Amino acid sequence: MVSQEQRRRQLAREKFLRQQQRRTEARRKARLRNSVIASVLGVVVIGGVALYTTGALKDDGGKKENASAEVTPGASPSAAPTSKAPDPCAKPAAGSVEKLSWKKEPAMTIDTSAAYTLKLATTCGDIGIALKTAAAPHTVNSFDFLAGKGYFDHTKCHRLTTQGIYVLQCGDPQGTGMGGPGYTLPDENLKDKSLKNNIYPAGTVAMANTGQKHTGGSQFFLVYKDSQLPPSYTPFGTIDAAGMKVLNKIAAAGESTGAGDGAPNATVVINKATVSKS
Repeated sequence: MVSQEQRRRQLAREKFLRQQQRRTEARRKARLRNSVIASVLGVVVIGGVALYTTGALKDDGGKKENASAEVTPGASPSAAPTSKAPDPCAKPAAGSVEKLSWKKEPAMTIDTSAAYTLKLATTCGDIGIALKTAAAPHTVNSFDFLAGKGYFDHTKCHRLTTQGIYVLQCGDPQGTGMGGPGYTLPDENLKDKSLKNNIYPAGTVAMANTGQKHTGGSQFFLVYKDSQLPPSYTPFGTIDAAGMKVLNKIAAAGESTGAGDGAPNATVVINKATVSKS
């Protein structure tokens, strides 16, 4: 027969074993949890590095119909998305985007000694742009041609960057950052006197590209706050005061990811683009 002392010792051993099992299970779960956390952090870090290293102001890829339209070399993602701001813009005008493409750059038809302006009638308000005709004749001629064909009409401005650089990107009929007119343009005016210390000042309008030379197409970006960029993007226009108010309204609404680089919360659609000779 088991004595009371033996029974007490048996119960103590069983209690000790149960405690050991619980501690072993707790350690196993902790290791698993830490492993999962480490894996997630690794993905986040790799993703963050990828964003930092691959986000160079790129647009449509020209003849390849076209490469990535990333336009932000150095946009820094924030920790977490923020709530979406109210849309400050009106509904787009009736109509649809024309699917247009050409095999080569249009022939020069503008008067390079004259002054031209580009008007973007958007859902958020009109943006007037004085074009640098003499300094960027190929670019201005292309915009005159494309606007005349209705190429930009009903297209979305698909990207807003609010960290690192401060730009709104437009000019892609696909609205994905991958579209273009089928031809490419030469780089122009890269030594513009407004570009000092690799800063594209607020109010600048410049061409996006693939990151390679002479790969501009139809995508362009509007700078709403001084932005540090390498002088690789053709500056071809300056936004007027009324247009800057519209641009700042769009920027104030933020972008969709909360990470500083995504589709604008504002519904920015170019209802009509018009180039006029002064």
